Amino acid sequence: MKFEDIEIEEVDFEAMLEESFKKEDRSSGDLTEGTIVKINEEDNQAIVDIGRKNEAVINLEQLRDEDGELLFKEGDTLPVVITGNRGERPMVSYDLAKKRQAMNEFIEEYDEEQEYIVEGTISKKNKGGFVVEADGLEFFLPRTLSYLSAKNDVLGKKVKGIIVKVDKDKGSVVISRKELIEREKARVNEIVENLLESKEPVIGTVKKITSYGMFVDVGGMDGLVHYSQISHKGPVNPSKYFQEGDEVNVIALDYDKKKRHLSLSIKEATPNPWENIDQILEVGDTVTATVSNIEPYGVFVDLGEDLEAFLHVSEISWDKNVKHPKDYLEINSEINVEVIEIDKDKRRLRVSLKNLLAKPMEEFAKKYQVGDIVTGKVSSLTDFGAFVRIENIEGLLHNQESSWDKSKRARDLFNVGDEVEVKIIKIDIDNGKISLSRKALEKSPVEAFAENHKVGSIVSGKVKDKKDFGVFIALDNQIDALIRTEDLQPLKFDEIEAGQEIKGVITHIDPRNDRIRVSVRRLERQEEREALNQLNQEQDSSMTLGDVLKEQLKK
Repeated sequence: MKFEDIEIEEVDFEAMLEESFKKEDRSSGDLTEGTIVKINEEDNQAIVDIGRKNEAVINLEQLRDEDGELLFKEGDTLPVVITGNRGERPMVSYDLAKKRQAMNEFIEEYDEEQEYIVEGTISKKNKGGFVVEADGLEFFLPRTLSYLSAKNDVLGKKVKGIIVKVDKDKGSVVISRKELIEREKARVNEIVENLLESKEPVIGTVKKITSYGMFVDVGGMDGLVHYSQISHKGPVNPSKYFQEGDEVNVIALDYDKKKRHLSLSIKEATPNPWENIDQILEVGDTVTATVSNIEPYGVFVDLGEDLEAFLHVSEISWDKNVKHPKDYLEINSEINVEVIEIDKDKRRLRVSLKNLLAKPMEEFAKKYQVGDIVTGKVSSLTDFGAFVRIENIEGLLHNQESSWDKSKRARDLFNVGDEVEVKIIKIDIDNGKISLSRKALEKSPVEAFAENHKVGSIVSGKVKDKKDFGVFIALDNQIDALIRTEDLQPLKFDEIEAGQEIKGVITHIDPRNDRIRVSVRRLERQEEREALNQLNQEQDSSMTLGDVLKEQLKK
């Protein structure tokens, strides 16, 4: 229960004070001096003469020191307080007498002109209030001055109170917890009012750091700086920036009177760098930054001036296979980066590390050129080819360049990790691409075919495929040759079927591009020419052309 919720009852102050010291017997509670008449070890008690009709009894445990030795002997005098009666014998206490003497001494030395604050523990409670024990003294705390509920178990609770009344006759001192609390409330209200009205930064001291923020002491009052109110960068972990005992500038944002919660801000007490970001940074600037946080997708870097930028994993290195930024950077390490994006509206900064590094492609182009034969290692396989790593650069070995056998793909020929010898067929520095070829190192089937065949040679092959522009036939060693539609005559395109044997004459061989063209139409002409040549050899040189034609017609 908060003290603001306690209802204060109007109770007679004098009545409460009397109640706190009321005993079972009206004669009890008196401080007097007694003489030890007899010590009875067996009964663990002593008989004390207090000047009354009947002698009093006291427990021996009160008369022993820490070692268990008796402090008094028969005939010694000692102060005692009458606590009650057992039958006709009074009961006395040496412990209470010592406390009563100490309190009397305290009262004698008490200066009413000075303020005295008691800090102790509640040891007893009664209808009127509570007894607070401090330094061996007992003080009375009326319930109406306690801001405590009698319904709750308050025994053992530590409290503070200010002395508000001293009764020398009764040997009692009254304290008020309410007075201190009201003073504290007034002090807090004054501090809060000044903070909220001035809106000026004040110096505070960091008292405690938590995961959600930190508590800062401003003028003797604690306020919370939420982790979102620490930096213009956004929410941050306060333990990375501050330690307990650090002094910080803060501005008061709000105060919740019911919760007594003061909200403070550090970032509002410092200039907002985003308001003048155009004067601080430009795209293309090179700045020194400190790595503040590393995530799998990138790195956050501190640029100073309360600015933080994001370094995406793709901007760390020219190597496209960066698995995790931590393999390249460490927390608190300083790096030079280039500003590549400034979004003032979204308060977003992006930087690049690789832009300040030498481009591997440019270094590669200085060392190698198109036509060079190199050895690399297969780094990955895809549906369209294989990537081959040459030093720190990856080149593409497309399926079409993997083998002269068009039915096979790169994944059919290689495994990741295989070493392959390839030829560089293209270097694109601007787009950072390298094209490789393995089949360029081998003799093409057409090239081998051309060693035994030439333009004009007569060949035959089975139909493999039909297209709108012609027919493909398979020659020796599964080499494909094209017969264009216009070269099929006298054959009819629509009547040609797959697997059909077609005879023709080679009209074009291109070993570099692996192309062969065949013509049926030219075959007929060539056969006519061959027939004429044969006839010319067999007949007399005087035979005329007309005779030859007649002879041919006869056939």
